[in-house]
Amino acid sequence: MKILITGGAGFIGSNIADVLTAKGHKVAVVDNLSSGRKENLHKKVKFYKADICDDKNILNIFKKEKPEVVIHNAAQIDVYKSVLNPVYDAGINILGSLNILQACVANKTKKIIFASSGGAIYGECLKKAADENASANPLSPYGIAKYAFERYIKFYSEMYGLKYTILRYSNVYGPKQDQKGEAGVISIFARRMLAGLPVTIFGSGEQTRDYVYVGDVAEANVKALKSGDNQIVNIATNTSLSVNGLLKLMSKMINCRAGAVYKPKRDGDIFKSVLDIKKASKVFRWKPETGIEEGLKKTIGYFNKDITGEVKC
Repeated sequence: MKILITGGAGFIGSNIADVLTAKGHKVAVVDNLSSGRKENLHKKVKFYKADICDDKNILNIFKKEKPEVVIHNAAQIDVYKSVLNPVYDAGINILGSLNILQACVANKTKKIIFASSGGAIYGECLKKAADENASANPLSPYGIAKYAFERYIKFYSEMYGLKYTILRYSNVYGPKQDQKGEAGVISIFARRMLAGLPVTIFGSGEQTRDYVYVGDVAEANVKALKSGDNQIVNIATNTSLSVNGLLKLMSKMINCRAGAVYKPKRDGDIFKSVLDIKKASKVFRWKPETGIEEGLKKTIGYFNKDITGEVKC
């Protein structure tokens, strides 16, 4: 199958590209390298350095590649940056993304798989894990833009017959996560702990997240190629872990006693996020295979290539 991945040189996109390439698919990647890295890509992957906001260039790439499926990962993903500059966020996450939909329609792409955000769209999950029927309550411009683009996808599907699967991710972590571009808390903690430095925690540290390993996310995308048409599906673990709990777990694994510096909560951050994944099991027969301890070991090992058992700061 011919597949084009936007943002494919980034953390999640490149991991998806690796899995698809290993399964024999023909993969092309579009990335402006603002946070992605070309060295993340398998040598068999065709690469285009391009920005999704450049509509003419994107259209030309689609005309050349004629992808059957587009996996749309390219985005501005910094929640705090979206709070500071909503116009910039919307310019990429809505207007730039619309260029992808336009190109899909113009070139008769059969399906789009969209990397959305469960945590950002559902908002606070104080009472129970959020399923796909939970009311949208985005608390940041980033979450608002993700939800708005989901609505655009549904419009294009109804108007032009473009199939879609929207994957609402929880907090994705794993190898290739870039501290400067697509950093999540696990990536940042791993790098600093391995260097013997304290980590920064915004708020009390009792805020919880649902951490899902990037390899499991990649497999969900494989499932979505041929199933889950016109569905919204959570991709998560249905398990929550506090930031303080994560710090304790990683400190023990790395044998780092540098501790943490606590700073005030940032605007736009939610306190509790956990996603229900029953639908993923039903629609995709998918479930997360990588537990948090196994995933952390793989991630820490990636950031410290010489790791052999215990790592001392």
